[in-house]
Amino acid sequence: MDDLAAWKRLAPAGLLLVGAGLSTAVDAAQRRTTGAATSRWTGQGTVGLVLVNAGLCLFGESVRRRTRYELAPRGAR
Repeated sequence: MDDLAAWKRLAPAGLLLVGAGLSTAVDAAQRRTTGAATSRWTGQGTVGLVLVNAGLCLFGESVRRRTRYELAPRGAR
């Protein structure tokens, strides 16, 4: 897969995962403040943090791919 195609796939996926992870983590924090069972909000919060980190990794890779695409000589594209 060339760098531009990878960027087009990775950037939106990364942003979606970051958004989903933040939403999940905030929901877990709200459950914690309302007195939900510890096992419920810790598991949900952990999943939220995993989603955020995965999204940041995908988005970082997309930035790297777009940079490589922009810096490549015009004939190599």
